[in-house]
Amino acid sequence: MTSPEPQNTTGWATWPGVPPQPPAQPKPSRRKAWLTHGAVGFVALILGAGMGGGNAEAGDSKAAAPAPTATVTATATPAAAPAPTVTVTATVTAKPPKPKGPATTVAGDGEYLVGTDMAAGTYRTAGPDGSFGCYWERAQDSSGEFDSIISNENLNGSGRVTVRKGEVFKTTRCQKWVKVG
Repeated sequence: MTSPEPQNTTGWATWPGVPPQPPAQPKPSRRKAWLTHGAVGFVALILGAGMGGGNAEAGDSKAAAPAPTATVTATATPAAAPAPTVTVTATVTAKPPKPKGPATTVAGDGEYLVGTDMAAGTYRTAGPDGSFGCYWERAQDSSGEFDSIISNENLNGSGRVTVRKGEVFKTTRCQKWVKVG
């Protein structure tokens, strides 16, 4: 006696030894495609608005630089008809740079207020910028009076000086001073 063939309840033809295949999945509807593309556009809009939100403080006297703009373009591509292009423009405000402190190098002749024009610390120079010699001076103020001089020196070669906040550092005919400590 032969065994009975199993009943086919799927409505699809079956072959002996081959399992029945499930029916093909239906294509996504156009409505679902529009929802997907609309959601992408909405997320891009929210991200752009979030990036554009600044944290300006009241009383900020600095003029704001022109803000760069970012353009996000998403194209919906349904199977049958050409899709419209959606463009979202968001304004992005750059963060202001961190304020720089006093300089750590001093180039050329001049008077420098330590703590404002140059950082306090120990500086080194390679020596005179010519054959005449290099002069440096630490002073209590910029009056130019002899009594305001804390220390000074004429250099024929390299040299070092340590300056403190509030002092005035004067240099003449010296190469660049570089902070070393």
